[in-house]
Amino acid sequence: MAKDPVRVLVTGAAGQIGYALVPMIARGIMLGPDQPVILHMLDIAPAAEALNGVKMELVDAAFPLLKGVVATTDPVEACTGVNVAVMVGGFPRKEGMERKDVMSKNVSIYKSQASALEKHAAANCKVLVVANPANTNALILKEFAPSIPEKNITCLTRLDHNRALGQISEKVNVQVSDVKNVIIWGNHSSTQYPDVTHATVTTSAGEKPVPALVNDDEWLKSGFISTVQQRGAAIIKARKFSSALSAASSACDHIRDWVCGTPEGTWVSMGVYSDGSYNVPAGLIYSFPVTCRNGEWSIVQGLSIDEFSRKKLDLTAEELTEEKALAYSCLS
Repeated sequence: MAKDPVRVLVTGAAGQIGYALVPMIARGIMLGPDQPVILHMLDIAPAAEALNGVKMELVDAAFPLLKGVVATTDPVEACTGVNVAVMVGGFPRKEGMERKDVMSKNVSIYKSQASALEKHAAANCKVLVVANPANTNALILKEFAPSIPEKNITCLTRLDHNRALGQISEKVNVQVSDVKNVIIWGNHSSTQYPDVTHATVTTSAGEKPVPALVNDDEWLKSGFISTVQQRGAAIIKARKFSSALSAASSACDHIRDWVCGTPEGTWVSMGVYSDGSYNVPAGLIYSFPVTCRNGEWSIVQGLSIDEFSRKKLDLTAEELTEEKALAYSCLS
């Protein structure tokens, strides 16, 4: 029996990430090859013409799973009835801007969009915030959409997770699909902690720990971490644009695993509402290792945290605590 269509909102849909993301959703990469979708695309008024162009291309592509397209500059129309919301739109930091200026702009955007989701989205709508500062934007959205369960508001650190998988696969010369259980802890920023302490590689002789296979502790504690942390900046330097293709693909991975479940024995990284696990302050949106089942995520418990890792977890939590205070100061 054919499934009912799922309504998926993409904000900032005329932008680079949005342009890469919407065909992936329409092709079934996000929700599966048998799940029909109706795309809701939102952007700001100056991008209305470009947004209509994206809608024209979606029609021209004749995606079998795509059962409808809403393209609008009205947040209420965009949010009405949506089951999944991918929040790509935000105010980027420009040269000469202070962090508080950027935060103030994004607080205003996310306050407005949270209100529209709160009033008009479908019950149990799942929200993924991509726009930076992603963790703090998600926290603001949670504040202004109190009827959306806190477990349904997440932010994207899967891009960092996938970057870490890619670096390990290249270092030990294996397929990326053979590497699993890296972790991104904390903020989607340069203080994030990419951790391979518990990661493994599937070899012909069975699963092997990444630290033993790499056999280069200095690289794992310096070069590897900084490469993942700074990968976005490296791509901007090379392309003159920020990551779009990889960000869109990672957003699909995040939602797919959340909705459809993670494979047995595998965890992924998601920015989620902290419950105090691993001594991370409760009330932050913080990236943890999670497993997903039946549309719900759970933080992986009981992992050992060595002294080096503890310092990294605390450092990124401190930054998030400062960002939270800065965002809340913009509300007053």
